[in-house]
Amino acid sequence: MSALRQVTLVLGGARSGKSAFAESLVETAAPNRLYVATGQAWDEEMRDRIAAHQSRRGQGWETIEAPLDLARTLADQAKPDRPILVDCLTLWVTNLMLGEHDISQAFDGLAATIPGLKGPVVFVSNEVGLGIVPDNAMARAFRDHAGRLHQSIASLADEVHFVTAGLPLKMKG
Repeated sequence: MSALRQVTLVLGGARSGKSAFAESLVETAAPNRLYVATGQAWDEEMRDRIAAHQSRRGQGWETIEAPLDLARTLADQAKPDRPILVDCLTLWVTNLMLGEHDISQAFDGLAATIPGLKGPVVFVSNEVGLGIVPDNAMARAFRDHAGRLHQSIASLADEVHFVTAGLPLKMKG
């Protein structure tokens, strides 16, 4: 088993290999691990994506769904001997936006919770700020929220990785 840093952020684009990379980090750290899923199966395509992630993970994973109250879930579930994988922060942002929740309050709550966690956590998120400027206000707000959240988590993280084409680049730590 390898040591996992207390807080790790794994960023990448769609189908970049970021989730598989993050899973491998957690799998090498402990035989028992927790997958905190933020996605919701709104349609058949999303159900298929969730099923593909579940089948790839295999044994040794417990799964908890936390589409909104991520900070409380992490505070309640973090243990020194069971790393947590959160997949993914951008789906969490989507859930907050669609539910018209106070995004700043949710982000601040997560940032305040992270330093006190009793076990390691790996966050996965989509880097959405590398493309063109979206043509509508909601998409621009989503991009801006995700960028601010990534900066906040990266500042708290011990390690940050960027994954593209299945290749991880260590950016911090």
